[in-house]
Amino acid sequence: MRLLLLLGVMTFCVGAFTAAADAKPEGKAHKPLPEKDGVLQLKKGNFNRALKKHKQLLVHFYAPLSGDSHRVSAAFEGAAAKLQGSEVKLGVVDVSKEKDLAKDLNVTGPPNIRLYLSGDKHNTVPCPVPQSSASILTWLKRRAGSPADLITDQLETSDELQVVGFFKDLTHEYIQTFYSAAVDLPDVSFTVTQNSDVISKYGFTHDVVLLLKKSKLIQAYKMMPETSKEELIVFITVFQMDPVTEYSGQTATQILASPVLHHALLFVNKSSADFTELYSAFNSVAEAFRLKILFVLVNVDEPRNGRLMEYFRVRDFEAPLIRIVNLTDHVTYHLPSDSLDIETISKFCQSYLEGKAQPKMQSEPIPEGWDTKPVKQLVGMTLEKVAFNPDKTVFVLFYLPYSKESRALFPLWEELAEAFKDQENVVIARMDASANDINMSVQRSYPSLCLFPALHAERMVVYKGKHKLKDLLKFMEKEMEKAKKDRVKEDESRKKYIDAIKAEEAKKAEEAKKANQTKDEL
Repeated sequence: MRLLLLLGVMTFCVGAFTAAADAKPEGKAHKPLPEKDGVLQLKKGNFNRALKKHKQLLVHFYAPLSGDSHRVSAAFEGAAAKLQGSEVKLGVVDVSKEKDLAKDLNVTGPPNIRLYLSGDKHNTVPCPVPQSSASILTWLKRRAGSPADLITDQLETSDELQVVGFFKDLTHEYIQTFYSAAVDLPDVSFTVTQNSDVISKYGFTHDVVLLLKKSKLIQAYKMMPETSKEELIVFITVFQMDPVTEYSGQTATQILASPVLHHALLFVNKSSADFTELYSAFNSVAEAFRLKILFVLVNVDEPRNGRLMEYFRVRDFEAPLIRIVNLTDHVTYHLPSDSLDIETISKFCQSYLEGKAQPKMQSEPIPEGWDTKPVKQLVGMTLEKVAFNPDKTVFVLFYLPYSKESRALFPLWEELAEAFKDQENVVIARMDASANDINMSVQRSYPSLCLFPALHAERMVVYKGKHKLKDLLKFMEKEMEKAKKDRVKEDESRKKYIDAIKAEEAKKAEEAKKANQTKDEL
């Protein structure tokens, strides 16, 4: 009985406490969320409150020193003025200050733009990086709309790229694919038409996507049942750019964001007497290889291009020259010719695509005493000889000397070398990836930590764990133990192979001996 009474009292107290907590005293409402030019200034302390208050919250996670972030911030301010009174609210988060919030929300970038709906911070809608405030407004409108919003009977003449879909059946799944691409490309004009006069003007039939500029046909794309949104976006994005893009601080992001991962770079002095002729040839080839290779012009007379020229180890007096780089493995190919005409450039590009071109293997000179220190300093000429030694386990740090993240690993690499100083079968090394070509698939970014096990097979294992000594040691111990077992199997297979070769040779020798005996008897 006492227990029941006690429980009843506790329940009453908890209920009273909860009611008191929920009841907010008058005059103690939350302060208004801070704004600047109509854009919410969000922090960890007010982010959840903003989510609850606004049905649609578009947030730009930015870093103040990023050029893209400045442009996007300006676009946000312009769009915020147009969205006053709507259910969409714009906000920004400075990730350089709000690191804990960025970590909690798993934000990468910047710039990183997300649309939060109905207070749900776990299921967000990614927004393409806008070029202007109009891009933001278009994206929001298309996202909330439907393909019917794009239908028209008349096409406008525009200097900008126009994407026109001509579909016979407006209920076909093509339409949704087309519209999904329109949502993801808010900076591009999209139109759907069924006007036969329009399509017949360009000599096509139904279910085709046309790219137009000033009513002139740039390219056409035949829609197929298996056509995906991603394929259509690649097609549009490539033709949205000029055949040749000049490298600059403004175009660098656009170039790197291109879905085409094979880039041909013409290093040339724009003030040279033969520039017009060179550019004409390069541009002509660029037109022929669209969707396959992205063509980039680099002016060697522009001081701000020095970093790019340093990366490719090109000096201004060596221009003009052409390099092709594969962005998946960073391997570079050099056009081995002094003649840069259409035929020569075309043959080089075609041989590259067919896998016949030879990579340009550049290497620093072998440094004196490179193997006398705890951390061995490798160069292009020594990498494969050291890394693929079947009797040694080799762990290599591929770094960029100008990268803070790379340099931060140097002390750790010294500690790792110290831990293995008494093991002659282990080599801890590093190599400057900007000064030496690496003819193997390391990974897309540096620093890259790669282990080469003690095997006859040329195996490489990319380390993706934490940059801590204990984690590196644990990783190496695991891989070395695995390599030991594999080496036993490898040696057995090699022995069987060698024995089989010897047996075959003995058999041939015996057959030759019998043949000679028969010949002598005859």
